[in-house]
Amino acid sequence: MSDDPRPRACAGCLRRAWLVASLAGHIDKAVDRTAGNRARELLALSDEELTHAMAPSQADSFLERAAERDPLRLQQAVSESGAWATCRHDDLYPDPLRDLGDAPAVIFGRGGVGILARLDRGGAVTIVGSRRPSRYGRELAGELGAELAAAGFAVVSGMALGIDSAAQSGALRAGGVTIALLGCGVDIAYPSRSAGLYAEIVERGLVLAELPPGTEPRRWTFPARNRLMAALGSMTVVVEARERSGSLITAEMAQDLDRDVGAVPGLVGSSPAAGTNGLIREGAHLVRNAQDVLDGLLGPGATAQPRMQQVGPPLAGNLIAVLDLIERGSGTPDSLARASGIQPGPLATALVRLELAGYVRCSGNGRYERTALTAPESA
Repeated sequence: MSDDPRPRACAGCLRRAWLVASLAGHIDKAVDRTAGNRARELLALSDEELTHAMAPSQADSFLERAAERDPLRLQQAVSESGAWATCRHDDLYPDPLRDLGDAPAVIFGRGGVGILARLDRGGAVTIVGSRRPSRYGRELAGELGAELAAAGFAVVSGMALGIDSAAQSGALRAGGVTIALLGCGVDIAYPSRSAGLYAEIVERGLVLAELPPGTEPRRWTFPARNRLMAALGSMTVVVEARERSGSLITAEMAQDLDRDVGAVPGLVGSSPAAGTNGLIREGAHLVRNAQDVLDGLLGPGATAQPRMQQVGPPLAGNLIAVLDLIERGSGTPDSLARASGIQPGPLATALVRLELAGYVRCSGNGRYERTALTAPESA
């Protein structure tokens, strides 16, 4: 955008970013093999401390190369990748990231620089969750992303397959803004299956990363980028997560930063919902829709833009009973027949009608799952 202010990164911060990238392989080994070492602890170290900890026998060589890097050539490398850079000494550096004890020296970006100003006003919500969500979870994430974007919030996520991509696609579908945080160089569409979404976010939103252009992803870079997502969102909302999930780590990071945390409730006893139900038990905001997020951030009764929730056709008779059983966890025709007492013929007809109306979908294993389509209140 021609009217956007020009982001700047100073020489020292650019050299720090490239130093971290040059040590990426050493950090990977340290995080993987050394008990107690975590990427965040390492990233909080000074240049000298980090280099001597990661490559003690080569530390002087790494530091000398870092000091000799020409900042003009580094800036040129950023520009040639179609990106820009802002550092901790620049007014455009996102203020929420300054709350991090290991705040990155530089943030590289592609897309609308003007969107950065929205982050300083608490205008973003982070949405994360499973990479293998149910259809219901995926659709609900898309609906949340769309509704929050329509309400004026920027939707922050990691562009991962599953909940992340669904939420960000929803935001774009609503004509709103979404911000993707990557665990690689900002010029790399990762995962590759999200290349189309990446291109759309660059065009209409913002892609950010702390690693220089061209840096390939490693195992430690994804947990590291999660702290950036946690910091940028006024609330982190988790949609479907198992008990041991990276999404729960992001929620914990948000709590440590005194940010709000929300979670979408799921079926009790269901593995994909164990993590989110646990968050709610521990005090997270219960999130059913965007209004619950607004209530949590702005106070009860906060007014949003008109909701984009889709309402399906009216239901009656067996359809209501069968849909209720599917919502309660009965998903196979056999379990539905036992629970409802409906004969196979009428039950099959009810399932077909519910699927055609958009209320349920049949998975590849023959199990019926609820979609995010809402039934009319009069049903």
